[in-house]
Amino acid sequence: MRSFFPFLGLALCLEPALAARPAPSQNMPLSMRPVFDTLVLPDAPNIWRSGSGRPGSAYWQNRADYRIESRIDTTSHVLTGTETITYTNNSPDALDVLWLQLDQNLYRKDSRSWVAFPDWHPASSDGYAIERVTLETNGVEKSVPFRISDTRMQVTLPAPLAASGHALKLHVTWHHTIPGEWGGRTAVTPVKDGAIFEVAQWYPRLCVYDDLRGWDTLPYLGQEFYLEYGSIDYAVTVPWNFTVVGSGALTNPQDVLTTTERARLADAAKSDKPVLIRTPQDVLDPNSHLAHSGEKTWRFHMENTRDVAFAASPAFVWDAAKLDLPALPVAKGQKPQPRLAMSVYPREGAGPQAWDRSTEYVKHAIEYFSSQWYPYPWPNAVNLGGHGAGMEYPGIVFDGWQDKNDVLFWITTHELGHGWFPMIVGSNERRHAFMDEGFNTFIDAYASQHFNHGEYAPKKDAEFAPETGDPAKDIVPVLTASDAPTLMMPAELVPEKYRHKVTYFKGAYGLMLLREQILGPDRFDAAFRAYIRAWAFKHPTPSDFFRFMSSEAGEDLTWFWRGWYFENWWPQYRLDGFSQSNAKPGEESTISIGVRNEGKLMMPVTLRITWQDGSRTERVIPTEAWMLHDRLNLTFPDHGAVKAIALDPDQGLPIPDRNGLTITPAVTNHP
Repeated sequence: MRSFFPFLGLALCLEPALAARPAPSQNMPLSMRPVFDTLVLPDAPNIWRSGSGRPGSAYWQNRADYRIESRIDTTSHVLTGTETITYTNNSPDALDVLWLQLDQNLYRKDSRSWVAFPDWHPASSDGYAIERVTLETNGVEKSVPFRISDTRMQVTLPAPLAASGHALKLHVTWHHTIPGEWGGRTAVTPVKDGAIFEVAQWYPRLCVYDDLRGWDTLPYLGQEFYLEYGSIDYAVTVPWNFTVVGSGALTNPQDVLTTTERARLADAAKSDKPVLIRTPQDVLDPNSHLAHSGEKTWRFHMENTRDVAFAASPAFVWDAAKLDLPALPVAKGQKPQPRLAMSVYPREGAGPQAWDRSTEYVKHAIEYFSSQWYPYPWPNAVNLGGHGAGMEYPGIVFDGWQDKNDVLFWITTHELGHGWFPMIVGSNERRHAFMDEGFNTFIDAYASQHFNHGEYAPKKDAEFAPETGDPAKDIVPVLTASDAPTLMMPAELVPEKYRHKVTYFKGAYGLMLLREQILGPDRFDAAFRAYIRAWAFKHPTPSDFFRFMSSEAGEDLTWFWRGWYFENWWPQYRLDGFSQSNAKPGEESTISIGVRNEGKLMMPVTLRITWQDGSRTERVIPTEAWMLHDRLNLTFPDHGAVKAIALDPDQGLPIPDRNGLTITPAVTNHP
């Protein structure tokens, strides 16, 4: 797609049609009012969310901080845990109950998800066993009543938690069985040197209480997350021969790593090339571990995060390289920690075009997204080669150990891109999936162009341009399908048939159209970066995004939001008549070209005249040209014989029917 700037000066001569107008098609009503009329966005501006799309003057957000102690019984696959949640109520409301998410209950055969989507569940478990819930007051814990409803738990407080910054401490003790292979979100994956435990959505987590709905308690049916931010300290106890990697920074390396492993990590912190921390030979050598029996506890810390996940296995090959990013702030008297790109994978995943290159891909993704959009805020970024469904968590992503070549690059880059959407910009994935999947697919498509002089460009996978690799062509069947959902359709109502095509691909391609065809890269990039800064570690809605981009870019984009997000509209133009005039003495000879609009998505469209001498004349017809008309006449100074006339000559627009977009007049037409 070629970048161009459509809002240039355009002299349009609106003349009577050269011939009788045919009746408008079903997609082209005589009145443009349905296209250009006022769009009432779902969430009205108020003191919490401003009309500019920024957080309002009274914007608030609650906070959840966690301390978690956990242990995996690697024989029974039971994960036990105790957690202390410090919950801060910054809302203007006193809260008489708390709601927590119990995502592991998804695996119960009586869960709503299991009944609603039985094909998604090859593995099952009994879900959470909540052993104890207590509230701590002045250092004393007292049991509080709770009730479980599917994947949620309501805790009744003995007295309301006061508003405006008051906090409480809640303790929860629990256990659950880690299911077998399923979806990459929580799994036990067998490989030849042991099992890989991929542990995510593993501890009870606070639901979000916000200004839009109060408690947002959508049941977990598979559509990912909406979580509060905070700091998380967590510990994982595993057998002596296991290696653990996870979100955040390892805080006790001296307790779990050998002198050799720590030295190799120090070397990696100075190296642009991956350094092996645990080699394939180490995997087979019991003496490569710090201990030779019993268990070890690995401790991690992560600031300003929605979640944490980890992976544990005796089978990990582990490599790392430095991230060229500024050092993160540290407390006075402490040394800055190295920032590392890491990969862990089984020996059978190694190979020169396989996981040997994973850390190279991790390093590029984190550094590119940081320079292009917003600085990466956490110490490490980890790519796990395991079950392979492709799943993202802050600081760690779960990919497939069998991936290689372009597939490994694309999945690694895509999942790490989720660090920005929705891990930094904390949108509600359970309701508005396009705000994470679509936005992320958009940024990782450009990362494919950037990496190693376009080694894996253009991005061609199930998430972007899945059929031909040409987004303008691949989107047409989605736009014209009568049963295709819109981007604003609630996430759970998007059928699997359209999940990637609409949520990922249409969501990404819409931003590409906005960047390449409507605003231009300079205006779009500045506005999009400002949006990320404004909503970093906060909770924007689609309405906030639409308002922000219109305000910051300085363009009324109502027509685009309506046509691309609330509807499945498309552009459709035709050339409709061409003539060259015989000028009177002293007057300039002109050429007149008719253009008809038959669509509802009024994309700026380029009209190009190619003259017989090889020169070109171009004008961009802006969206506003169609506010009161469905046909225009454009006049140009005559430059001699015309070789060709074309609308959208570079085929950058998703126009379903490209007939009538070009005219090749005979040379004899010129007087």
